[in-house]
Amino acid sequence: MSKKFPHAQNAPFVMEMKPGRYAWCSCGESQKQPFCDGSHEKVGMRPIIEVITETKTVAWCGCKSSEKKPYCDGTHKKWADKEKN
Repeated sequence: MSKKFPHAQNAPFVMEMKPGRYAWCSCGESQKQPFCDGSHEKVGMRPIIEVITETKTVAWCGCKSSEKKPYCDGTHKKWADKEKN
């Protein structure tokens, strides 16, 4: 796992979400993963704001490298494969 994102993980955060406004941590510094706790201020990044309109299961990106941020697209599997080699 890249140390670029210190609190990232090689798996999505799969959660049942209620309607609301969510701030997904894009910097990997938050202690409240996958959500923002304001830690981005020290690294100059911003969270991605996502509005959920109905209750649903969401796979939030945990590796911070998804091409479909804030959602998981399976990119973490590439990191896991690299760690095996």
